[in-house]
Amino acid sequence: MKYILIAVLVIAVLLIVCKKILKKKRREKLVSKKFDEKWLLILKDNMPVYQHLPPPLQKQLQGLINIFIDEKYFEGFEGIEITDDIKVTIAGQACLLLLNRKTSLYKKLHSIYIYPTAYVSQVETFTPEGIGKTERSVRAGESWQGGTVVLSWDDVQRGAYGYQDGSNVTLHEFAHQLDQADGVSDGAPILTKPSQYISWAKILGEEYKILRHKDERGKKTFLDKYGATKPAEFFAVATEFYFEKPNKFYKKHPELYEQLQDFYKVDPREWL
Repeated sequence: MKYILIAVLVIAVLLIVCKKILKKKRREKLVSKKFDEKWLLILKDNMPVYQHLPPPLQKQLQGLINIFIDEKYFEGFEGIEITDDIKVTIAGQACLLLLNRKTSLYKKLHSIYIYPTAYVSQVETFTPEGIGKTERSVRAGESWQGGTVVLSWDDVQRGAYGYQDGSNVTLHEFAHQLDQADGVSDGAPILTKPSQYISWAKILGEEYKILRHKDERGKKTFLDKYGATKPAEFFAVATEFYFEKPNKFYKKHPELYEQLQDFYKVDPREWL
């Protein structure tokens, strides 16, 4: 019986190793695959920032998009049909957050649900006494820890076309996916080195407190005040502004900008 169990364990380990090797080879093939000409036109039309990327990053983004579309499942709701327009536009923006970084390519993410416009979601809230209640909330997007991103196609397009306005629902929700990769939605994604968490907590924690302070007093802020609701939203909002308004971001919040630059490994100021 003992040897049977050992054999079963060995087979299980071999299967896991083989699965990883096959996945790596499949991804390498997708990265080297010639990018579809129709997809390239979609990128150029729907994602203006693409044409400002240097050629090496354009090539890198194409490879990531190939993998993303191959591995992730898209599903339409309320009559919307999933097209290449939808897949490439969303994949392009989602993968913008992965450039120049060692990535598992949203390992926990398996599904992207698409609604034609803003949709109604049931949200559970709690009173100060701890009593739970369910409320209806109109949403442009959501990120679930179970591995799903929900998006409004109208809002996706608005965010892609209106690049540089600091509002991009796709970047926002996929920043949440990065944050949730460790199983906790707390505004702290998985960082490269343990030592980075100290400066991350210090700088983002202080900036979050400042934003909350200004919001409570009705003062004008550069970052969207939605980021003052909780640390997870602060990271997602900061990500939107980092990629869409990098020059002004750096002038207003240089330390925060550098912290995000250290994480994302790209400097959007060079593109815009």
